[in-house]
Amino acid sequence: LMAVTSKVLARTAAATSSTTLYTSPNTSTTAVVTNIVISNTATSQSTATVSMDGVVIVPTIKVDANSVVGFDIKQVLPANNPAKTITGYASTTAVNFHIAGYEVY
Repeated sequence: LMAVTSKVLARTAAATSSTTLYTSPNTSTTAVVTNIVISNTATSQSTATVSMDGVVIVPTIKVDANSVVGFDIKQVLPANNPAKTITGYASTTAVNFHIAGYEVY
């Protein structure tokens, strides 16, 4: 029987260069990303990029001023060594990443 834990994988302000938003905890835990929300609290348009395990899944998307963009997805980060990561960055730190999903172990 496998345990499934719903969780916030990332909830943070963006950096302006690629940074790790989530790292799978160990070699026996699989993470599943179910939702990505990108918010922009700036008064001008910004851009944001998100990658999973080195592969871009949100490619430099435009986020209007004071707006939100959301994605409902089902993407798996398999248990593996080395650990798998979700990375991201934006054109301004006024962009925030909210990534939800669950871990299976």
